Amino acid sequence: MLTIDKSKPVLVTGATGYVAGWVIEKLLKEGIVVHAAVRDPENTAKLSSLNSLSQKYATPIHYFKADLLESGSFTEAMQGCEIVIHTASPFTLSIKDPQKELIDPALKGTQNVLNSVNKTKSIKRVVLTSSVVAMYGDAIDAQQATNKTIDESYWNSSSSIEHNPYGFSKTLAEKEAWEMQKKSNGWDLVVINPSFVMGPGINPNATSESFTFMKQLIDGSSKSGVPYLSFGLVDVRDVALAHYNAAFNPKASGRHILCAEVLTMLEMAMVLRKAFGKKLKLPKSELPKFMVYLFGPFIGLNRKWIKNNVGWPILLNNQKSKVELGIDYRDMQQTLVEFTEQIMEK
Repeated sequence: MLTIDKSKPVLVTGATGYVAGWVIEKLLKEGIVVHAAVRDPENTAKLSSLNSLSQKYATPIHYFKADLLESGSFTEAMQGCEIVIHTASPFTLSIKDPQKELIDPALKGTQNVLNSVNKTKSIKRVVLTSSVVAMYGDAIDAQQATNKTIDESYWNSSSSIEHNPYGFSKTLAEKEAWEMQKKSNGWDLVVINPSFVMGPGINPNATSESFTFMKQLIDGSSKSGVPYLSFGLVDVRDVALAHYNAAFNPKASGRHILCAEVLTMLEMAMVLRKAFGKKLKLPKSELPKFMVYLFGPFIGLNRKWIKNNVGWPILLNNQKSKVELGIDYRDMQQTLVEFTEQIMEK
């Protein structure tokens, strides 16, 4: 059985990211030294939140310069580590060149990190941050699943570089990780597949689609109504705990869906209306699908995407994460309130 020495440092890629911040907080809290792979170790402003955590828990962080597209740039950061937590991957939906902005960083980045793993004899386990969109591309895909519920056995087969390129990038990267692990000898792979991650960031200035989504929901731009879109949601702190438990639980294996609850956009708005009343200009109704067809293209939603996502519910099976990773999910209503409070303060 796998044994991990907690006195050894743990490498976290994409260390300044939204999820990585809470992963690092958990590691430092447990007294585990962190090797943080970042683009610019000299950017003290961007590292200030992490440095504050290091001081709070009196546990060191060592920074290493690394680039997803640069072969071998993670090798130095892995020295002395037994665990690699690979969170670094772009999450953005506003893109001009999906190959350059999504596919290359996700796929080539995973290849470069795992090639360094193959050259580092001390590494015993890699924890990879994937996504539920590596399991399904459009909400309508869930209608073909057993009991109309997505579980860890499914792979996204509906996305492409032209349609849902983000989901396509996550699928390619995760499949490549499994292929490389099969050909390796000496390390195993555990994958975390979060649904839409919500909750306050370690760094209130973090950039993430989660922050963008919430700002658009509460800033009044959606007050005339929102489409029926169904989202699996999970608290960022639960995602971090899942990574930690995946790293140190010897029995952890395979993929793990992380989802606390499924809510529509209107249901999220209703939660916030209850908490904040008239302080926020929140939507009160759902737009008919024909109106989404009519106006969607003006905000970047093409007809195929609207057809396959608007009006379709999704269900996600989270049992494996509860049993194997011990996740007792936070109340998403409280998460949404805390997240909104942080955004309002900014």
